[in-house]
Amino acid sequence: MTDNQGGFFANLRRPSVKYSLLTLLVVGFAAGVVFWGGFNTMMEATNTEKFCISCHEMRDNVYVEYKETIHYTNRTGVRAVCADCHVPKDWTYKMIRKIQASKEVYGKIMGTIDTKEKFEANRLRLAQSEWARMKAADSRECRNCHSFDYMNIEKQKARAAKMHKIALDDKQTCIDCHKGIAHHKPKNMPEEDDE
Repeated sequence: MTDNQGGFFANLRRPSVKYSLLTLLVVGFAAGVVFWGGFNTMMEATNTEKFCISCHEMRDNVYVEYKETIHYTNRTGVRAVCADCHVPKDWTYKMIRKIQASKEVYGKIMGTIDTKEKFEANRLRLAQSEWARMKAADSRECRNCHSFDYMNIEKQKARAAKMHKIALDDKQTCIDCHKGIAHHKPKNMPEEDDE
């Protein structure tokens, strides 16, 4: 067994063509750390509110609406930014969402929603897509801040308490009832979506 271990460590010190395997591993590890740090920094930069509203489509449409909601300003000073609702925190789901968001970048480049009129014409489709994503994820991003497990339903107003009890019994998710919570609902929204 020591011969195998000695052989392994000897191979680490032996040069490949010009550098030892150990040098290549150390340099490779350092390069990996630098790459990962840069990659993660870029991922986090694209999660900021500043980045999200850097294109006028978001700044002039949904951001204006969001600024009128309790998620933007409230008595406690707790604020949800775009990524809190639209980007999962878990790394795997975050990467999937970032890949899906490339469609949005494509739409930006192609001018799909570059005017208020185009945005409103596509608003229902965009909203339904986002609601479906949130429902499929069991409103995961909502639950980062709001959880049935920690709600004190007895302290809620009567209507909210009643609806939350029904939601719990029917295994509903946040977006089933809270469409339009941070952005205006589409004007041409079908009744089955308007809950």
